[in-house]
Amino acid sequence: MPHTATAATVPAATRTPRPARRRTRPKPVPEPVLARIERAGPAALEDHELLALLGVRLDAAALAAAGGLRELLDDPDDLLRTVLLPAADRARVHAFHELHARWMQARLRRDGALTSPSHTRRYLEARLRGYRNEVFVAVFLDSRHRPIACEELFQGTVDGASVHPRVVVRRALGHNASALVVAHGHPSGVAEPSATDRVLTKRLAEALALVDVRLIDHFVVGDGEVVSFAERGLL
Repeated sequence: MPHTATAATVPAATRTPRPARRRTRPKPVPEPVLARIERAGPAALEDHELLALLGVRLDAAALAAAGGLRELLDDPDDLLRTVLLPAADRARVHAFHELHARWMQARLRRDGALTSPSHTRRYLEARLRGYRNEVFVAVFLDSRHRPIACEELFQGTVDGASVHPRVVVRRALGHNASALVVAHGHPSGVAEPSATDRVLTKRLAEALALVDVRLIDHFVVGDGEVVSFAERGLL
């Protein structure tokens, strides 16, 4: 009777080794967004997750294609964002902008924050961010340097705006202001004051001094940089 080899009788050297089974770890279940906020605060969320809380439907890849959070918030109506975002989502981004601006202005008034140049700088940077044209604003102050109002007085082109000192003086008198801070943005992104900016600042200070109103500072807002005339010794 012929002998039939079995697994037990086949020499070990001739056996075909079985492939080793890889142990795959189960993917961790994503922690709910609200639970993460309660545990570590909103700073623990990714940019696209924060937008999702506002109802803006962009995943991480789409947000990156739009240029990131900064580009999106700087200009939600840009053509690329218009393609990516429905009108309702763009409206939510605009609403976020407006809420942030109102919060900054309310804090400016509550804290008398012109005693804090850093907060004034942040407020004006937020106020002027995202404009494609040059905008000139003034913050009118009382005798204790507490903000009375902040107004956009002039708008211009991408490389300049016509600022009339007499209009600034008239608005200062209308608010019964004792002092003011002015600022304008450079859409080019370069915050370095131009020769025209220096001449304008001198004319403004002289015109305001005639009615006993002091020009405290002039900020030039660029892309991620804000230059103070007072800090530069130009005022």
